[in-house]
Amino acid sequence: MTTKTNKQDPYQALRYREFNVFLILRFAMVFAWSMQFIVIEWEVYSLTKDPLSLGLIGLMEVIPAVGMALFAGHMVDQREKKGLLVKCILGFSVISFGLFLLTWPKIVHGWSTNAILYSIYFLVFIGGLVRAFLGPTIFSLLSLIVPKKVYPNAATWSSSVWQIGSVLGPAIAGFSINYIGVHWSMCSVFACSLFALIALSQISKKPILNPKIGEPIMESLKEGLKFVFTNKTILGVLSLDMVAVLFGGAVALLPVFAQDILKVGPEGFGVLRAAPAVGAFITMLVSAYVPLYKKAGLKLLGAIFVFGLSIILFGVSTIFWISVVALFLSGLADGISVVIRQTILQLKTPDHMRGRVAAVNSMFVGSSNELGAFESGLTAKLMTPVISVVFGGSMTLLTVLGFGLKSPTFRNLDLRKDMEDHQNME
Repeated sequence: MTTKTNKQDPYQALRYREFNVFLILRFAMVFAWSMQFIVIEWEVYSLTKDPLSLGLIGLMEVIPAVGMALFAGHMVDQREKKGLLVKCILGFSVISFGLFLLTWPKIVHGWSTNAILYSIYFLVFIGGLVRAFLGPTIFSLLSLIVPKKVYPNAATWSSSVWQIGSVLGPAIAGFSINYIGVHWSMCSVFACSLFALIALSQISKKPILNPKIGEPIMESLKEGLKFVFTNKTILGVLSLDMVAVLFGGAVALLPVFAQDILKVGPEGFGVLRAAPAVGAFITMLVSAYVPLYKKAGLKLLGAIFVFGLSIILFGVSTIFWISVVALFLSGLADGISVVIRQTILQLKTPDHMRGRVAAVNSMFVGSSNELGAFESGLTAKLMTPVISVVFGGSMTLLTVLGFGLKSPTFRNLDLRKDMEDHQNME
């Protein structure tokens, strides 16, 4: 029996120059996007003092992101990836500059609250359109930069860098709001998007691997959906993650907890927002040395169960450090879920369908983040923020228990054979 999977080189993917550039690019975009989202959340809640307004931010982004996802996946599979990514980053830059103008003191004091709020929602909506293309494009580009045998290791490092950006973005957003204000914080986001464009210029154009160039869009979408919905492993992991994220969207209410319950201000808000990503990042680093592909199904179910418990703990906590620990634990658990999901998608998706599968992934998991934010904001409005968070965590626990009991195939999922096959590829 081969022992390659037992002696995995944790730095295997880092030996490819373009992959390192790709990591810099991805960090810049994740950092900018997460920082921008935090700044928007803080500004909107400061203007309205209404938790539902936070939920509407997520709703405004998810509507176009989901509505355009399948079309975006088709386009990604049909087009050259670098060119599409340039357009996505340029679109994000325009949005960031627009938000920079909307937070300009003269506009804040000269416009009505509703005018500013609706303008922010409009730009968030446009951002959802950009995100529909950005995720599938990055996912597809990764597979063209490294050989197949390096996919699992590359996916781990890519997810790790995503988490680093998710850690630093919220943390720095909290400090920058406190020290330089919302306006100049948005200027920093705009600068990061320009840096991402510079990094992208160092990656060469890649070939289009789809053998069905020019295929009618409906046939293309039908093929992509059929692949996902007939692959029980991919469908199972996407469904489980979707429900967990949908009901575990406590982070959407962090401005409420920071300002009204824990009373810790923008710096404490930044720490709270960064805590889950710190936990997830630690998981990513450990997984580079201790792979999670053995008994992946049980590990995924266990991780999401712990995630639900930690969300409940956060909801009932009135002590800042306990809240930080709870969010940190939720990040540790979520990191396991991300690594396993990304590994499954990279191992089991054909090259010519990566855009469409990534689009479906964004519909399941990515959209559930924003729908979860809306669900949290709505239930917080109807009940209380605490009840909203505890309810979400409880629903996550029930989902995991039901899924684990009714799906023995998924419970027994093991990726060792898939890993060995990819390690043996030249």
